[in-house]
Amino acid sequence: MAQTLTRTMSFQAKDLGKESTLLLIFNSQKMEGIYKTFCPVVWRTDHFPKTGAHIMKVTYTNQFAFSNVKVSKRKITDAETCMKIKTNERTNLIKEDDAIKFSDPQKGSDDVMEAWNKTGVVQNIALGIMNSEDLFPAPVLLFEDVGDGDNVTAELIPMLRAYVTSNYKETTALSSAIETPVIWERDPAALVEKTSWNLTRDTVTGHYKITEAL
Repeated sequence: MAQTLTRTMSFQAKDLGKESTLLLIFNSQKMEGIYKTFCPVVWRTDHFPKTGAHIMKVTYTNQFAFSNVKVSKRKITDAETCMKIKTNERTNLIKEDDAIKFSDPQKGSDDVMEAWNKTGVVQNIALGIMNSEDLFPAPVLLFEDVGDGDNVTAELIPMLRAYVTSNYKETTALSSAIETPVIWERDPAALVEKTSWNLTRDTVTGHYKITEAL
């Protein structure tokens, strides 16, 4: 990554006719090992009312970070430490003075981001998106039960997908694909800095769609 980019996306709707929850997640099937070696994590959700107008705003940046996380009932509940990371870099999760932390990034393998567990015990490691105002990254991929001496490699394909479903909460790690249809898919990096999108619902079929606001 030559430079950090930021993309703000606004999803707006009016009088959908039904209470609806919009979910955003990076769960491209092109990511090798998805649902096997790692799980995609719900990035953002928002509730849209049956009547009236509502806008959901999200900000994507290509500044990624590894974090050491706690998981309870498939949901990431806490992060203890984190480290910003770029493609072609690696970091070690270590224990130093009774504290768990990541080492400063060094040159790693080509085209991936790496994290090695060198704490002596099993750890959960997440890759997340780190906005400039965030203390910790918002997790988007979860690697569970990483053994001591083992590593994780992340090659995030930044294809953001949208679904309408109320079955999942933010920071929930998915062990299988979402069954409801994908209604929108974009690479945020390929968008302009700020975009607006209309969420609509067909009252006859009940189908949703997202189109760019002109």
